[in-house]
Formats: sequence, structure tokens, C-alpha cells
Amino acid sequence: MLNNISVCLATYNGADHLREQIDSIVAQLLPGDELLVADDASTDKTLSILRAYEPVLSLVATDRAGGVVANFSRLLMAASGDIVVFSDQDDVWLPGRLECIRRELLCADMVQLDGAIVDANLQPSGNTISSVIGIRNGFWRNLWRNSFVGCCLAFRRRKFVDAWPLPKTIHMHDWYLGLIATLFGKVTRVPEVYLLYRRHGANASTTGEKSKFSLMQQLVNRAGMLLAVFSFALRRLCARSP
Repeated sequence: MLNNISVCLATYNGADHLREQIDSIVAQLLPGDELLVADDASTDKTLSILRAYEPVLSLVATDRAGGVVANFSRLLMAASGDIVVFSDQDDVWLPGRLECIRRELLCADMVQLDGAIVDANLQPSGNTISSVIGIRNGFWRNLWRNSFVGCCLAFRRRKFVDAWPLPKTIHMHDWYLGLIATLFGKVTRVPEVYLLYRRHGANASTTGEKSKFSLMQQLVNRAGMLLAVFSFALRRLCARSP
């Protein structure tokens, strides 16, 4: 029986929308759940906001991690719940989100929920994350074009614990874990919307937008991802060998 949840929230200069997101998360936590936050040395009021929420949340770190992947890596290493749920700093969770995650992960290793795309003032665009990025099945299709979005993901922690600390050859934590889940686990998707996905021009990700990387850099990124997944597979194989 899956019970406890670790919500992993990475922050960096997110003061504008952070309170609204934290409130929407805390409203759904049950006894035994935890909200873990790692701040990547913010220079705005993010840290003071986080301090005001203690001990409702636990601050894992406040020093410079060196980017989103490194920040999420230290959150994953601190998580203790049966289920890990990723969170962005500027979205809003809708009621029933964690209840849905607990239910879906009884029969799966990873679940991907959908989200409504909204602007900075939470006005709907008419699109959802899945309608913009598309949903792809299979390892190679997702290696070429990722359809795993971190703020939509939750997974069984023990199924993936060998995947961290996250390797330095990857540039997207959600992509890496999604590829691992595709190869070694069962992924389920929920079409209902349980998230307001705020796009305000200063987001860390470019979900649904044109890549900021050159074609060469995109190929390098995929090579690094493939190397990381291969290394994970090799470690798992060696661990099971007598």
C-alpha cells in the first residue's frame, strides 16, 4: 500500500507566484506527507517566503546548486516518501491532484497528469500541456522528442532510487526519469486536468515552445541522455547479477 508522499519543489527567484503554489500543495497533504524545497540561491524574496512556511515545508538547501537538474537531484536524495511528486514554483495545483496520484500509482510506476496552460494571471489559453507537446509512447520516440513534463509527473520512489544522484550528462531531469520508466516500468497517463500551468515569460522550461538550443546542441543533449540511461541500465543489470 502506497501511503506517504514527498513533494519536491525546486525554487529560484520565484517570489511572484510562490505563495499561491505552496498554499495549493499544502491544502492536499495528509499526515506523513512532506513538502521538500531546495532553493538555488535566490536573490529575490523567495527565501523569506519559504522561511515563513516552516515547519509546514522542509528546506533541504538554500545554496547554489547550479541549475534545475542539480537542484532537483538534491531533493530526490532527501525524499523519503513512497511516492515522489515534482512541482514547479509558479503553478497552482487543483483539488484532488494527490488523491488521483495515490490511486493511479497502485497499479503503475509513474503517472503523468495533464495541466491547463494559463498566463501569469491564471487566465486560460484554451490549451493543455498534452495538446501542445503531444503524448508519445516508446523509448526512441521520447528520446527524440520528450513528452514527459516534470510538473505533471509522480512516481514510486523505490522504483527509481538507483537513478540518483542525477547524472551530469543530462539537462532535463523529467526526460531522464521518463525514459527510465518507459524501459523499466509501467507508465500511466491521466487525461483530467489537475494543474494550472503558468506561463509568464520567465519560466525555466520551454514546454511547447521552440527549443533554444541549436541542432548540434540538441544532438549532444540526446547523446548525453542516451549515455545516462545506458549507464543506469548497466548498473541495474550488474546489481541483479549473482
